[in-house]
Amino acid sequence: MKTFQKILTIFIGIGAVAGAVMMWIDPTGTSWGGEPMLELLRAKMPWPDVFFKNFIPSGFVLLAVNGITQLVAAYLLFKKHRLAQHAVLACGIILMLWIILEWWVWGFNAICNIYFGLGLVEAIAAVVSMRKTTKLGV
Repeated sequence: MKTFQKILTIFIGIGAVAGAVMMWIDPTGTSWGGEPMLELLRAKMPWPDVFFKNFIPSGFVLLAVNGITQLVAAYLLFKKHRLAQHAVLACGIILMLWIILEWWVWGFNAICNIYFGLGLVEAIAAVVSMRKTTKLGV
C-alpha cells in the first residue's frame, strides 16, 4: 500500500508542478487552451482584476496547495515519518476540496472527476494505513 501511496503522491505533486510551470510559461493560456477557463475564473471568483488577469497567481496557488504538499507527503512516506499518513490524508482532502472548487467554476469534466477520485483514493488509503498501524501497535 505504501508503494502505491508514494507513486500517487509523486504523480499528483509532479502534475501540479507541471501545471504551475505551464501557467507561468504561457500565463494567457493560449497555447494550452486555458483562455476560456480564465474567463470563467474572472466571472466567478472574487477580485478578478487582481488575481485573474492571467494564470500566474493561479500557478503559484496550484504549486503551493497541491504541488508542494503532495511532494512533502511523498518525502515523509519515503522517510517513514510517523506523520506521513496524516500528511497523505490531508493531501487527499485538500485535492478533493480543490476539485470541488473547480467543479463550481467549470462544472463536471473528466479530468476533474479523475483527480477527485485520486484524492478520495489517497484519503482512504491513508485512513486504512493508519488503522492498520493502530491495530498492530506500531
